[in-house]
Order: sequence, then structure tokens, then C-alpha cells
Amino acid sequence: MSYDFARIESKWQRIWEERRVFEVDKDPSKPKFYCLEMFPYPSGALHMGHLRNYSIGDLVARFLRMRGYNVLHPMGFDAFGLPAENAALKYNVHPAAWTYGNIEHMREQLKSIGCSYDWRREVITCREDYYRWTQWLFLQFFKRGLAYKAEAPVNWCPSCNTVLANEQVEDGRCWRCESPIEKRKLSQWFLRITAYARELLEALEELPGWPEKVKVMQRNWIGPSEGVRLTFPVKGLDLRIEAFTTRIDTIFGVTFMALAPEHPLVDRLISLSEDPGPMVEFVKEESRRSYVERSDASAEKRGFFTGFYAVNPASGEEIPIWIANYVLMDYGTGAVMGVPAHDQRDFDFARRHGIPIRPVVRPVDGELDPLSMERAFEEEGIQCNSGPFDGLPTAESRAKMALWAEEKGFGKRETHYRLRDWLISRQRYWGAPIPVVYCDSCGIVPVPEEDLPVILPLDLQVLEGARSPLPESPSFWRTTCPSCGGPGRRETDTMDTFICSSWYFLRFTSPWTKEAPFLREDVDYWMPVDQYIGGIEHACLHLIYSRFFQKALSDMGLVRDREPFRNLLTQGMVIKDGAKMSKSKGNVVDPDVIVKRYGADTARLFILFAAPPEKDLDWSDRGVEGAHRFLQRLWRFVEANADRLKALPDEVLPMGSISGRSARDLKRKVHSTIAKVTRDIEVEMQFNTAAAALMELFNAMEDFEPASGEEWLVLREAVRALLLLLSPFTPHICEELWERCGFGEILALQRWPEVEEGAL
Repeated sequence: MSYDFARIESKWQRIWEERRVFEVDKDPSKPKFYCLEMFPYPSGALHMGHLRNYSIGDLVARFLRMRGYNVLHPMGFDAFGLPAENAALKYNVHPAAWTYGNIEHMREQLKSIGCSYDWRREVITCREDYYRWTQWLFLQFFKRGLAYKAEAPVNWCPSCNTVLANEQVEDGRCWRCESPIEKRKLSQWFLRITAYARELLEALEELPGWPEKVKVMQRNWIGPSEGVRLTFPVKGLDLRIEAFTTRIDTIFGVTFMALAPEHPLVDRLISLSEDPGPMVEFVKEESRRSYVERSDASAEKRGFFTGFYAVNPASGEEIPIWIANYVLMDYGTGAVMGVPAHDQRDFDFARRHGIPIRPVVRPVDGELDPLSMERAFEEEGIQCNSGPFDGLPTAESRAKMALWAEEKGFGKRETHYRLRDWLISRQRYWGAPIPVVYCDSCGIVPVPEEDLPVILPLDLQVLEGARSPLPESPSFWRTTCPSCGGPGRRETDTMDTFICSSWYFLRFTSPWTKEAPFLREDVDYWMPVDQYIGGIEHACLHLIYSRFFQKALSDMGLVRDREPFRNLLTQGMVIKDGAKMSKSKGNVVDPDVIVKRYGADTARLFILFAAPPEKDLDWSDRGVEGAHRFLQRLWRFVEANADRLKALPDEVLPMGSISGRSARDLKRKVHSTIAKVTRDIEVEMQFNTAAAALMELFNAMEDFEPASGEEWLVLREAVRALLLLLSPFTPHICEELWERCGFGEILALQRWPEVEEGAL
């Protein structure tokens, strides 16, 4: 009988579902294991990156299940978001219809590759039974001052017609469409993630199961800087400029102050200026420029002298106040103390605008001439032109100057973070409505919890220009104030979709409850996630946001653990012809085509065998064909011997009772393979080397020619062990061959083989 993978795979997928093999509940008699892959956005179809992610996760789940763990392995869909709106315009379909149609297709794809999910626990973030609790969690943040509305310079994507969080800006461009972002001043909703900056940073040390690369990326994003916050009075006015510096040793070299065009003080200076027109025009022009332009170190350093002066608190010297395009509100305080001798950006600005350059740090073995300097001197050195600190090495002077500034009252030592509060409001339709009402009498009023969810109306269409229809729909926004009963207006912005994915792993533990987002007894049993699997591109988005949510919810008493993910695996990309798969490059391989042509087991085996999980995988048609040939060989071999194996007693001969050398060699190979595969999966997470070891074992089995009853029993043990060890990789064929050999009930429920120490 030939290897009919299509029939075999559909058969076992049906049996697993009918017998509810992968459904799981709390069981105190077993150790628990929560295995989770990052859930997909329902974009239309699975791609090879998905297939790799879910094949890895399914291998881990099946392995741990066989090791005796009570394994939670759920799946859902991150279903709100911009692509649904773009599709609505492109295909003239409602975002909901597009989203749910894609979910149906992707769910069937996930089932077709044999993923061992407990589908009862499926969550879909755009359903009312989910976003009701997203809104409820927002209200808990709001009650505790962790959600607030403020006017601030924000990142605006002109193509997506919405604001973006800082984490969604990559090299000055929109993370989704790659358009250059603009800066606009808008009133927006934020979550106070900065309240947890220190803990988010320090707790990384408590995550030994995370890749160091991800932890480095998060450390850099949180961006701690030890320095001093300095206060510069504005001459003749009751105004002060706050500037943060890590180089207080250069304070005597400050020759100008530079403000970002969006700095709040700029508006005050404009209002006090005798001729504000040119200043207003400069600010407007620079604010329109993209982040890419303004943050480019090589870009022209444009500036405008305000006509006002600040006072250097260290020297008493008057210094001009400029508005400068290279100063960004995203960093520090939005104000820079200009030290052109020792900062290259300040140097370029000063040279362009004729501002004096005063060296206050010299090289250990020389002097600096400000007239002949071609670049800023940014290295460590010796203090000069620095009053009582002359002659001190800069490392020593920094500490002494910081204390001196505190004693004099113009400075305070601080740790600053690059991390900014999370901007969560979006001017989009397809998202969870923000549950607040605006009232002329009462201000911002939260929607009462008993009135949740604030339902997103499904009878609206996305407007031309990808504009949200909510602000233009009185039936949605017109309401009464929950506080005074007067007329009110609902918030028409929706929440960033990353809010939905910041707590979904908690909902999987209690997906059926209607009384709370999750039940404490369930999260205490299942959390934290023991193995999380997903792409490294989420290091500074989803993975930071989820950690923040977990810590905040712990402080609210809703969860016990302060970290959501104990171990993290970031799989590499699937590439072809040396490049990431993309339609524009014409190198996309459709998983459906591969599964139809070769079967899900072949696709899984190739993906798990072709590269270490954390490395990029170079797609190879020859490699897929090789994996398929291996499974065909396995099928023919076991099929040819199945009747004989089925007739043998369920008996394992200990090594000491085996007389034949070839039988002893095969048994030794079986148990060394059990030991290696177990370690490669459980400890090393190197599935490719585990698969290679299984192929080597099978080669040895093919070469083995049993003649005696003893040798047949050893072959039976080898076949049984091989099917058990291979089943997390290729579950369907292993189930079928297990059944044909008469080895017992469903293989997925069997125990992992144990090493016989005497056989090593």
C-alpha cells in the first residue's frame, strides 16, 4: 500500500478532534506546561513564517504532553487592525466580513497541518466577548492614573491617517506602510508605561530563558541614562528651561540653548516676542518635516534665534535661546544645552549659525583650538576653562560637578529613560472603542463597567482616504453623560491593536467566563507561559507591552506573576533565493501548495530539520523532496514489517539478555538516540539535530536484518521508539504506522520513551 498522506492526515485530524485528544483542564496531579505561539493577524492565509512558528510550537507541545505534562496549547486571532480597513476599500467589503472570512480559512489551514490546539479556547479579539474585557482593563488603568489624555507632539502617518506609538516608528517611518512620519500636536490617550520603566529594565535579569539579543533590544529601547537634570533660568522672565545631560562635565562650555519646535516654552516665547511672525513660520515649517529628515545626523542644522537669553547656572553667563530642527521632543526634555566643542550635532549647528565654540575638556596630551577644530572632541579628557574643576579627569569631575549642582540648587541627579508613555488612541474604525464619554459639565467620564462593551457598530463603512466613519456617525457618538445625565459625546478614537495582544495569553486560561477577563484560579494555575514562540520583530512592541500589562495587573491584584513569559524562542525567518519571502520579489512559497503536494508531515519535517530554530531557514525545493522521500522510506519499511511486528509479544529485552552483536548494536543505537533527541528538544531546543539523529537511527534499522525471535523483538522496540520520537515532528504518519503495528491506543497520548541506562 502506498503512502497516501492526504487520506492519512485527514483521518487522524478527524480522530484527534472527535476524541478531544488535545482538550485540557486544570489537573493538580500533573506538572503544567503552557506552550504558546504568538497568535496571527488574520491577513488571509498562512505564510511560511507562520508554518515555521506553529510547527515549532506544536513539536514542543506534543513532546511535553508525552513527557507527562498537563499542556495548555491554545490558538486565536489578533483580529482588529488597519489591513482590514485597507481591504474594505480595496475589495468593497466590510472589515468584519473580510476578517471573519480570513479566520475561517486560516483556522482550517492550522488544522490541516496537524497542530494540537485546544480549539475550545479560541479567542478572537474583534468579538464583543473579548473587547468588552479590553475596555474593562482600560478602565482599571484609568482609575489608577495609568491611562490619561494629554496634548503632545505625536507621530502621524499620512498614509494610514493615524497616530503611531514611538515603538511603531522604525527609522522614522511607519512600521506598517513605511511612509515617513510627521510630527503633529494632538490630544491623545496614553498608557503610563514609564511608571514601570525601571522594573521593565531590571526584571530582564530575571529572565534567563530569554534570548540575550531580545533583552539587549529591550534595554536599548528602555534606554536608561544616568545624568543630571539642569535648570537654566530665562533672563528677565519667570521662565526656566529644563535640560537633561549625561555630560555635566561640559556645562562650562554651553554657548547656546536649543529647543525642539514642539517644546511648550516655544509658544510662550512666541507670545512674548515683539515680532513673532518669522518664529511662527519657522516652527510650522520644521514641525511639518518628517522624523527621518530631522533625526538624520547629516541633515542641515536649521535654527531660529528667539531673541531671548538663558543664564548658565554654572558660570552666570548669558546664552542665546534658539529653536533647532535637530532637537526632538522624543528624547530627554526637548531642550538641549548646546556644547559645540564636545557634541557633533551642536558643533555643526554652531558652525552654521556663527555661535562661539568653547572647549572645556582637552585631550590628555594636548590642547584644543576652537578656531581650527574640524570636529567636536567627544572623548574623555581633562577639564579646562571649568573654574574650580580645571585639571580634573572628566570621569572624576562628572561626579563632583553633579554634587556641586545639587548643592547649588540648579541640578538634580536622575536616571532618564528613552522609553516614552505608550500612545494608544488611533483615528481608525476597526478597533476596540475607548470607553469614555466627554461632557461639557463633567469633562472626561468613564463608561460604567456594567454598560460595557461599548459596541463597535458594524453598519458603517470605512470612508475614502481610509478615514474612520465613527466621528461622522451621530448614532455612535451621541449619548448621555454617565455622571450627570446631560448630553455627552463618545470618544471616536479606537485603541491600538497592541492593547488586545497585551493580555490575550491571560484570556486563554479562562476563555468562557463572562464575569471577568480571566479567573484568578485559572491564571494562577496556568501562568506564566512556559514557552513563548514568535518573531524577534516584536521585541520592542508586543513583548514590552505584555510585560508592562502583566506588572500593572499584578499591582491591581488581578494576577500573581509579574512576568508573562518564562522562556522565549524567537524563530528565524523563512527566506528563498537569499531574500525574505515577499510577493514583490516573486519568491513566495504557498504552504497550501506544499501540503497538497507532499503532505503536512513533509512540510513540518523539512521546516524543523532544515535549520536551527533561531536561525533563518533557506527554503529548498530539494530539501522538501528529501523530507518526503524519507517519509516514503519510513512508510515502506514499517508497512513491510507491520504484520510480523503486530504478531510479536509486547516485550522489551534488557541489554543483558541479548546475545547477538547486531541486535545489541541496534538497541544501543535506539537508546543513545532517545537520550540525544530528548536532550536536543528539552534542553537545547535544537530540533534540526534531533531530526538528524532520528534519520540516522532509521538508517541503522534499514540495515538491520532480523532473523531470530530476539532480533525481531529488538526491531520491534526500535520501530516503537522511532515512531514515538518522530511523532512530534510528523504526527500523522506516526499515528498511522503505530496503529498498523498494533502498538496500542492513540500515539499522541503515549509516554515518551525512557533511556535504558544499561543500553548506552
